[in-house]
Amino acid sequence: MKITKDLYQGSLALLTDFYQLTMAYAYWKSGKAEQEAVFNLFFRKHPFQGGFTVAAGLDYAIDYCKNFKFEKEDIQYLAGMKAKDGKVLFDAAFLDYLEKMKFSCTIDAVEEGTVVFPNSPMIRVKGPLIQCQLLETPLLNIFNFQTLIATKAARINLAAKGEPVLEFGLRRAQGIDGALAASRASYIGGCSSTSNVMAGKLFGIPVSGTHAHSWIMSFESELDAFEAYADAFPDQCIFLVDTYDTLNGVKNAIKVGKALRAKGKEMMGIRIDSGDLAYFSNKAREMLDESGFPDTKIVGSNDLDEHIITSLKGQEASINVWGVGTKLVTAFDQPALGAVYKLSAIRSDDGEFVPKIKISQQSLKINVPGIHNVKRYFSKGKAVADMIYLEDQEINPKGIIIIDPMDNTRRKRIMPYFYQEEILLKPIFNKGKQVYKSPSLESIRKRATNQLDSLDKTHKRMVNPHLYPIGLEENLHQLRTELVLKAQQIESNDAK
Repeated sequence: MKITKDLYQGSLALLTDFYQLTMAYAYWKSGKAEQEAVFNLFFRKHPFQGGFTVAAGLDYAIDYCKNFKFEKEDIQYLAGMKAKDGKVLFDAAFLDYLEKMKFSCTIDAVEEGTVVFPNSPMIRVKGPLIQCQLLETPLLNIFNFQTLIATKAARINLAAKGEPVLEFGLRRAQGIDGALAASRASYIGGCSSTSNVMAGKLFGIPVSGTHAHSWIMSFESELDAFEAYADAFPDQCIFLVDTYDTLNGVKNAIKVGKALRAKGKEMMGIRIDSGDLAYFSNKAREMLDESGFPDTKIVGSNDLDEHIITSLKGQEASINVWGVGTKLVTAFDQPALGAVYKLSAIRSDDGEFVPKIKISQQSLKINVPGIHNVKRYFSKGKAVADMIYLEDQEINPKGIIIIDPMDNTRRKRIMPYFYQEEILLKPIFNKGKQVYKSPSLESIRKRATNQLDSLDKTHKRMVNPHLYPIGLEENLHQLRTELVLKAQQIESNDAK
């Protein structure tokens, strides 16, 4: 995938927050630029008040890192920046350092399509401090949005209960790149197709679409419009029936359907885009069945999301296919995931990694220190718990207790020999060299489906989902507690 090059034809190194560059300069000035550090990208709460999140964006991140460099034009732009005193902001030697810098980080990450949970690292970056810092903003930009949309798509597809969901949000998406990323993430989350033709070309996603109200309105009558469309596309006719009168539109669709059948063709479906979808879909189903079209699909659209689809299902609406746009590609009810990127360890002068902690009055904002990974335990194909653990610590093979990082009274005992297990962070780059082969988008989509199937249905409820057990292994919990207490003591002494 060469999405960055295809769209922008150049470097994206300046796609960052300005303070990343000022920190990078300060690291360089203080001699810390090459000091090795470890950062983790994670989120603190599930989006949409749900019980799961679907990871997406890794392929974009790989593409970004492979092409990460400062071009001459970038350096020229930075060289022109002035401080408040009118002098150049960045030393020429620093800009020369940036221009010669080559990506050399080691990255481990969860694979796209993996179901993930709060406080658990989705991506771990180890390498020169300056490079790790410069990757913060672009990685957050990529993972925050695509993970959010993949999760929204998964929720909508769960609500549809196996019926096809068509994504057609291009016209309401947040710009060109937002639209493309949303189409890809929606497909990972389970959507069957997209209306976005460029996404179809770039990613191999099936494309779908029929006609709009303007097609109908351009003819003298709705019947004329249907007949002309059937003449143009006899093998894929889905008629939009609500331009004037919905039930009369269904009658006209049936007339054209019969004419198609006489020619050996079949009408694929009708689409209803306004009004009482439950009522009109049920009336349309009756009319189609009575006229000999029991297999003709009814597509429902009109600002749908998982909650409206669930409601329509409860009303026994006769909709077979769901068209979802605005509320999917914009994550309408929660426009941001809120993932963060935190330093968790830094190599000291003696060569050892020192775990780092950020404390806060809000326990939610206290990070997990050290170099850690995530292990998922399964029983009979079902995920039962995730353990966040220090990679350099031995784990008791006879029994593990995981402790909720937000509430240390919430604990779960795991007996490893009863379960299958999977380490979630996979090697992606080793010192700048890609060691991970990206799977096909179809494989990623299948992984998302399998991952959701592995969750108990209580974790997938739309409202008040049951909390999935995820916690810190005892050694990590103890380390975190000790570092918090130590930091608080230092802060107290400084205040005296």
